[in-house]
Amino acid sequence: MSKLLEVFSDLSERLDYNFPDLSLYVRKGNLHQFNNYAAACHWHPDVEFILVLEGSMEYFVNGKTMHIDQGNGIFVNSNRLHYGYSQDMIDCTFIVVVIHPSLLGSSASRARSYGEQKFGANMDDFLLLSDQIPWQRETLVSLKEIYEEMHNCNIHNPLRLLSQALSLCASIGEHLQQKPGHPDDVQLWTNVWKMTGYIHQHYEHKITLDDIAAAGTVCRSRCCILFNTYVGQTPNAYLTRYRIQKSCEMLKETNRSICEIAMACGFQSASYFSSIFRKQIGLVPQDYRKETLQNSNN
Repeated sequence: MSKLLEVFSDLSERLDYNFPDLSLYVRKGNLHQFNNYAAACHWHPDVEFILVLEGSMEYFVNGKTMHIDQGNGIFVNSNRLHYGYSQDMIDCTFIVVVIHPSLLGSSASRARSYGEQKFGANMDDFLLLSDQIPWQRETLVSLKEIYEEMHNCNIHNPLRLLSQALSLCASIGEHLQQKPGHPDDVQLWTNVWKMTGYIHQHYEHKITLDDIAAAGTVCRSRCCILFNTYVGQTPNAYLTRYRIQKSCEMLKETNRSICEIAMACGFQSASYFSSIFRKQIGLVPQDYRKETLQNSNN
């Protein structure tokens, strides 16, 4: 990971790794777990692999949208804005494997240097993975294997998990190419990282369009253009969705009151929060909390 990305890594989305001392996230998910069958648009220094087990999904990466069918997948490079969703709100089951660059060794190691090159800003943003192409099919099988090792073994073997993660990075690294582009592209993405990072760090406070633009050292109109081009949403839509995402986490994981959660997520009042929440989720916060609690007990 370059020094530039190290500066912004503290602004990226935090991941709840399976083990606190092994920066590896391996889980199975469903789109119905997310608001309106769409994950929040986010980025992180980790590289990410997705394998669709059932159904299909659309996947957004750095301003481009791809369709992924059952049995296929996608690799998303480090620090790219991305999220999966279903426009028709149809469920999809998938495996996600997220690998932090620290697993490649210390910053001075040869493996880490190779990773910084292959997973840098000037390389491919993503690679679609098809079960019809031999090396890609092997990668998809490896995603199943690392999931089985993480979740279906009575005793976890950290060395095998590390070996599997490194093997995935090595395999995909061989097929990443330097992407065509202008040096200004890096500066544009730096602006976007700064603005989305500002939202991640200050969502609980009052945030204006001027605040977001200032974080990216651009004017209001430029801010809106960058969000529409690279995030696929307006700045205010991104802010609202992020706040709703955080409120969903608090409703599921805490016993805080609706009013407390509203204030903690930057909403002006509990009534306004409930109104926006219902428009986004289709339920009022109280009913969402009850439904998630019932589902967790079943």
